[in-house]
Amino acid sequence: MTDPTQDPRFLQDPYPTLAAMRSRCPVQFMPTESGGRPSYLVTGYAEARKALCDPRLSKDTAAFFAGKESRRRLHPAVAHTMLATDPPRHTRLRKLVTKAFTAGAVAQLRPFIARVTEELLDRWPVGERFDFVAALAVPLPVIVICQLLGVPQEDRPDVRRWSGELFAAGRPDVIDAASHSMADYMTGLVAAKRLRPGESLLDRLISARDGAERLSEEELVSLAVLLLVAGHETTTNFLGNAALALLQRPAELDRLRGNPDDIPAVLDELLRFDSPVSTATFRFTTEAVALGGVDIPPGAPVLVALGAANRDPTRFPSPDLLDLDRDASGHLSFGHGIHRCVGAPLAKAEAEIALRAVLTRFPGIRLAVPSDRLEWRRTRLVRGLAELPVTV
Repeated sequence: MTDPTQDPRFLQDPYPTLAAMRSRCPVQFMPTESGGRPSYLVTGYAEARKALCDPRLSKDTAAFFAGKESRRRLHPAVAHTMLATDPPRHTRLRKLVTKAFTAGAVAQLRPFIARVTEELLDRWPVGERFDFVAALAVPLPVIVICQLLGVPQEDRPDVRRWSGELFAAGRPDVIDAASHSMADYMTGLVAAKRLRPGESLLDRLISARDGAERLSEEELVSLAVLLLVAGHETTTNFLGNAALALLQRPAELDRLRGNPDDIPAVLDELLRFDSPVSTATFRFTTEAVALGGVDIPPGAPVLVALGAANRDPTRFPSPDLLDLDRDASGHLSFGHGIHRCVGAPLAKAEAEIALRAVLTRFPGIRLAVPSDRLEWRRTRLVRGLAELPVTV
């Protein structure tokens, strides 16, 4: 099939296309024109939720590709992260990192997040056009996750660039090169921290590796890469998408501007309305699975379209309407089941603090270009703006 990420109309608004597909069938066979591997795309909410927690849908990519010839040269630490494992290995790895993102742990980070946000807003050029993504949506979560992991400030621009290149759809050479750059960097950072231990999350993971938990060297580097990338990519897209949704709807923007205490309660609806993650990471069937009235054979890749599921009218009435009074707590933007995003509390805290600060300090913020001229990132996995020109 034609790659939708190459179609500007689909990038601008994929939801009509996804809705048409869902109306025909919530699970569809997706052939390819280029000899690639055919797959099944899940666009219905009930089917997506079921697929995300079905143990017959494995995430063990190493097992799936074992013995298969490939031209790709992804670094193993990137190809086989915690997201690409099944229990019991996944259970062991997740347990080591979950404690860093509990409500209590995130609460301790809130003053730091607020301080960084204010420092970034201090640099905004009043009266001039600038990019909201580059001025806030990118640097805030990058600074926070790098601080959490103990990444030196001078290395953070490279980390952000490699992370972005990992999502470069249609450019496998760029993705592969970025995977090696990121993994090599984290390998060196781990070595440096062993020589000079600190108090960061990465230091604690190193201690666990050297203690009873026995993380392997590859697991340690892989966890570090995953936390670094996932720890800011979702939030960056969330901030940009949420800001755009509000800027396009003056009534909703005015409501939050006048009642900033409402912001925590509307975050789930903003996440549902335009999910920062378009498609959940790779899964495949380990045996025949019936899903949405479709029989999926063993060994078939299954792609769960989280953004499409969030717009399923059988779960969310009038799904194309941004309704700030909606109970959207069942959205799938952070996934579902054992692989649900461990960093969800941190992402919501960053978005709440950032949106409150922006609307408080810059109530006159507005789009600087028509919506149809906005440029979106060309990637299948996440949905986010390449830039969001605004004025304040």
